[in-house]
Amino acid sequence: MDHTFIPFHRPSIGTDEFAAVRRVLESKWLTTGQATHEFESAFAEYIGARHALAVNSGTAALQLAAAAIGLRPGDEVLLPSFTFTATAEIATYFGARPVLCDSVRGGFNIDALDAERRITSKTKAIIPVHIGGEPCNLAAIAALAADHGLDVIEDAAHALPASFRGRRIGTISDLTAFSFYATKNITTGEGGMMVTDQDHYAEKARCMRLHGISGDAWKRYSREGSWYYEVQHAGFKLNLPDILGALGSAQLVKSDQFFRRRSEIAARYYERFAKIEELEPPPVAGPGCEHSWHLFILRLRSGALKLGRAEFVEELKKRGIGAAVHFIPLHLHPYYTNTYGYRRGDFPNAEDAYARCFSLPIYPDLRDEEVERVIGSVAQVVSAHRRKAVA
Repeated sequence: MDHTFIPFHRPSIGTDEFAAVRRVLESKWLTTGQATHEFESAFAEYIGARHALAVNSGTAALQLAAAAIGLRPGDEVLLPSFTFTATAEIATYFGARPVLCDSVRGGFNIDALDAERRITSKTKAIIPVHIGGEPCNLAAIAALAADHGLDVIEDAAHALPASFRGRRIGTISDLTAFSFYATKNITTGEGGMMVTDQDHYAEKARCMRLHGISGDAWKRYSREGSWYYEVQHAGFKLNLPDILGALGSAQLVKSDQFFRRRSEIAARYYERFAKIEELEPPPVAGPGCEHSWHLFILRLRSGALKLGRAEFVEELKKRGIGAAVHFIPLHLHPYYTNTYGYRRGDFPNAEDAYARCFSLPIYPDLRDEEVERVIGSVAQVVSAHRRKAVA
């Protein structure tokens, strides 16, 4: 048996990325500059958005979006419990309260009906998260927001280049946040992008991301820059340096290629795992929608095996397969229970998804033979631990 370890993720970095970074190093301009602005322009064009603002993380993109809408102490923000903590923590930066919501039954994304039940006079915004790259029901989210006067900030950390009903994610809501973390569909190592079609949001966010100082202050050390600047807001330090901007541009050129390969792997996984009755494949995108396949999340069918999810992941590791769990719902973490009083049982759909789910390797550099090893290893674990039917 081949026990060479297949990691959960492996970045697709080639000669183009090395050359792009080298050009920046040779230019001697290392912080935010021309390379980052070129990345912003290319990303905006790729998405189809009017403005794209590069920042140093997906969390920073959410933070910048929250600043743009004027989130304040005492406000409430609706968001799913089934997400990474970054989605919720940005509300706390502004003294706002993250109001957790359940997932749709049998899935991972936020349930708009459950969210609506949690709206109060303090509710300011809703943050839908496209878990794994499956687009949320943005029609339901938009209707909810319109009915109650809410701002929508999409957490699209997993969703490049997903689409909803023929429109690319990033062109639907007023504000969208993308991530370029090391495991994402394109990567800058650390980084993110806030996109918007609204000029007033872009103007404020562009100022806020660099200490709240005037927009061209980044080039005050260049020949065409000026030493004079004005502080217009109490801003943040969220800008993306040129080294990472150049890396992003090189990756963006390959985004469609990466997407095709992820989709191929997802199709092979889906075909094989749909035939194993003990396994539940991930939800597929709805009509006219495209899944980005950032994650391929399998679930164990309740009671079908003699071992649980944690043991299943360990069995895969013994066979040289790196798997992960996305996500531990926020209401099960000490901070959210101690601070906001959430308890186990509050969000049953999210808890059910978490208890049974694990994510398999899916990335462009995953070779065909590795895909087959992943499939074979999962099938072996199921075969070795399935419950025998009672005669």
